[in-house]
Parts: sequence; structure tokens; C-alpha cells
Amino acid sequence: MLELVAGALWAMLPAYVPNNAAVLAGGGRPIDGGRTWGGRRLLGDGKTWRGTAVGVVAGVALALVLDAIVAPVGDALGITLPGFPLAAAVGLALGAMLGDVAASFLKRRTGRDRGASFPMLDQLDFVVGALALAALVAPAWFGATFSPARIAVVVVVTPLLHVGTNAIAYAAGLKAEPW
Repeated sequence: MLELVAGALWAMLPAYVPNNAAVLAGGGRPIDGGRTWGGRRLLGDGKTWRGTAVGVVAGVALALVLDAIVAPVGDALGITLPGFPLAAAVGLALGAMLGDVAASFLKRRTGRDRGASFPMLDQLDFVVGALALAALVAPAWFGATFSPARIAVVVVVTPLLHVGTNAIAYAAGLKAEPW
């Protein structure tokens, strides 16, 4: 059980970090350039080029750090943890950011304003994007790393982690809303 849960969370770390890094580095030019569709912004001011770039770099950098410590951490826990080929690291980090951008687009199309809650989409958008892009750009790694059981752990545990970290960021004044 430890190997299942720890392996799932370890494998997702490069996808968990990008959105948090984007919040810290946000601001700048919006990805949608202010464009609208049907009277609503495509994405809104919260999705910026700088935040996206910093998020991807942070996720890839974390994967490189995890690769450097995978053996000692795995040995200390008595389990085998996955490493991250560069394609997988980029797929997870960029996919997480693209999933978040896609969710923002869906929110605008459903009439939700920036920061409005959209339960489950808010918690799993980046997971879907990360897993999909990682599967596309690193299919062998994805198949060896993400069993159906690991994916189930990610889908169950991620919303809990997401709500907890967002509440902390809100309390620290880093986010305007707790979701």
C-alpha cells in the first residue's frame, strides 16, 4: 500500500507544483491577449504567459531534483519510486498548465467569472492535462508508471491535497479565493 500511494504521489509531483509556482510568479500578459468569445474573455487575466512558463520550468526542475534523489528516498522508504525522463517531466508540467488553461476556458464558457468555484474541475483539471500529455509524449514511461491503481490514488487524493494547499495559500494571502 505504501508503494502504491507514495509511488502515485511521487510520480505526480512535477504536475502538482506548476500551478502553485504560477500563482507565485503570475501577472504579466494574459495568454488570451484580452480576446473575447460570446461576450466573455477566452481565459481571463489569471492565465498569463509568465505564470505558465514559470510553472512549467518549476515542474521540470522538480522532476530533475527528484531524479537526483529517487534512489536514496526509495531505499529509505523500502520501495521503488519512478524516475522522470525529460519527456515525462515536460509532459507532466506542461500538461498540468494546459489542463488548468482548458478549465479556465470551460469556466468562461459556462458563465463563471475568474476565481469562481467549479467543483471537481478545479481539483482535477491539471491532473487530466498532465496525465494525458505525459501519456502522449512518454508513452512507455507512462505505461510503466501509472497503473490503474496509481491513477485511482491520484484521482482520490489530489482533490484533498488541492483543497488543503489552496486553503493554505488563501490564508497566506497568495490567493484571492480558497479553492
